[in-house]
Amino acid sequence: MASVDRFIQFNNETIDARQLMHYENVAKALTKNTLLAINERKLIEFQPADQIISLSVFWRHREKHVMHAGRISDIFLMAEGFWKSFDVMKWQQFQEEKPTSLTKFMDQLLFCLEEFRMVEMIQKKRIGTQKVFTIRIHTYLEFHKQQLRVNVQKGFLADAFISYLYICLYEGTMYVTGPDIFSVTNSIIQKVYESKNTQQSIDLAYQLYFLLNEYINEDSLLQYYAIISYTRVASKDFHYHQGAKDSERGEEGEKDTIEEIFRTWHRENEQENGVHLQYELEHGRDGKAQQAIEAEEGQEGHEITMTGKGQSSGNSKEGQVDQSTNDQSSDLKKAGKSFGKEHTNVMYQEKRIAIKSISENQHLLYKYRQDHAPYLKAFVQEMKKRLEQKRVDKRTNLTKGRLSTKLTAIWTDERPKPFYKKNAPSIQLDAVFGLLVDGSASMQDKMEETKKAVLLFHDVLRELKITHEIVLHYEDAYEATETSQPNAFEWIHKLEDGQKDNGLDILSMEAHEDNRDGFAIRWMGKRLENRAEAHKFLLVFSDGEPSAFGYAQNGIMDTAEAVLEQEQLGINVLHLFLNDREATEEQLNLFRLIFDKKSATASSLEKFSEETLRLLRKMLHLVVQSS
Repeated sequence: MASVDRFIQFNNETIDARQLMHYENVAKALTKNTLLAINERKLIEFQPADQIISLSVFWRHREKHVMHAGRISDIFLMAEGFWKSFDVMKWQQFQEEKPTSLTKFMDQLLFCLEEFRMVEMIQKKRIGTQKVFTIRIHTYLEFHKQQLRVNVQKGFLADAFISYLYICLYEGTMYVTGPDIFSVTNSIIQKVYESKNTQQSIDLAYQLYFLLNEYINEDSLLQYYAIISYTRVASKDFHYHQGAKDSERGEEGEKDTIEEIFRTWHRENEQENGVHLQYELEHGRDGKAQQAIEAEEGQEGHEITMTGKGQSSGNSKEGQVDQSTNDQSSDLKKAGKSFGKEHTNVMYQEKRIAIKSISENQHLLYKYRQDHAPYLKAFVQEMKKRLEQKRVDKRTNLTKGRLSTKLTAIWTDERPKPFYKKNAPSIQLDAVFGLLVDGSASMQDKMEETKKAVLLFHDVLRELKITHEIVLHYEDAYEATETSQPNAFEWIHKLEDGQKDNGLDILSMEAHEDNRDGFAIRWMGKRLENRAEAHKFLLVFSDGEPSAFGYAQNGIMDTAEAVLEQEQLGINVLHLFLNDREATEEQLNLFRLIFDKKSATASSLEKFSEETLRLLRKMLHLVVQSS
């Protein structure tokens, strides 16, 4: 059967990343496979090598309840039905033995019959799914009734019969109008209701084929099903490692279900793609070697750092962020799996930003601070007033504390509470901030205004003595390959710097190439995760959607997942869209998909600083209120 290995999107539609994550969680729960991912392709499909289940784009541009019912029924059909009950070995045997004519038609017959069997089985097992399957069946019936008329008129009998079969299965043979030659199959179609397994569906597909073979001369032109491609399971012993087939065959045997195929693909990938094997080939050994003795065994969990040509060192936890005082560290670290599956081949570098044009930037620094001095002063005074107001506010009607001067409640109330307490929060706000600044090439024309906004952010938090970190992040697009994507984090102000003035570092920021936002958010999250402060905020300054090597298609989904992960850790993620014009509705929808309602936009370059202050005011107000 032809494989749907490539799905081309002819428009720039974006999926609802948060809704897709919901579907992903449902699929993981049904399959008990935590590595499973969901995407959208032309047809529903399994992709074992990538641990992916694909939903069909058939459900796009429909009413909201229909679209949801269709997609969730795709999940149930694939994750509860085909995942557990489709016999891959029988199907593979069918692929090898089926007639050479009408091969595509035979595949469509089988999957149509199997879909009906799965739908019936799932509805009996999970009664609560009947509502979504009713909507699914009604929608597809309308589609196939139209397809039946069109294909009969055009003489595409193979495609017409697939629609005829679908309508017969769900409405009955008495209620279908089609070519007379199709009616000879009605007695065979009625046997489908007794089908219990894949082999019986295969037998029925053969019977239908032999009845129609003399009438249908051309194979199917359209494809309605792509559940699993034969090319993805090329032979019966696909799951055995070369050189170990004989020893493993007796232990595990052949894989019968799609569930087993996914497990086997994962197990083989774990064995063959481990860091301890891959990196030894590319860069040397992940272990210590001193003149071929005292060697340390390589482990996949080891973090790999590049310290020179072909050398590696480090034996710390995979993906661990180095928070040492070595600010000028240029060691490359391998992201591995701790920053998300999209970034397993990322090599990243942490370093201090190089200060440039000191004399010129000192003049600019003085000018910028003079410009925003009134805003800074007013903002700091506002925060201090709120703190002072919070300090003198008192809580009344308490059972213990200071005795109130108004004691009438002792005689008038049945359970008097004549005590009060004064709130006395610390002047020091219990919060920590991390700011990620997009260092991609598209920021080139916005960098000067971005520097002003970041400088204002830095000065406000210094005045309020709030710990913060500012980092410029980017990916080297020219050096990125399929096996290695170099990323850099340039520290402008570190958490350990305290109230140090890093104004010149801010003015040294420059635009580079790409931005891998999901990776950067997880990296900063690790920096903030174990901090002792009660309130943790992560700000993202960016001028568009994520864009990096092999990241364009999955970047939105991955970044949305990264945001949710930080929120689950108690880190509030906020986004400021930096743009020189009003954001379009499409852009606003995109940011809502990623950051939910925690996204703000600057309608012009001059408003970057204004929006930055507004975000800070909102966050610090929350801190003051909870003090």
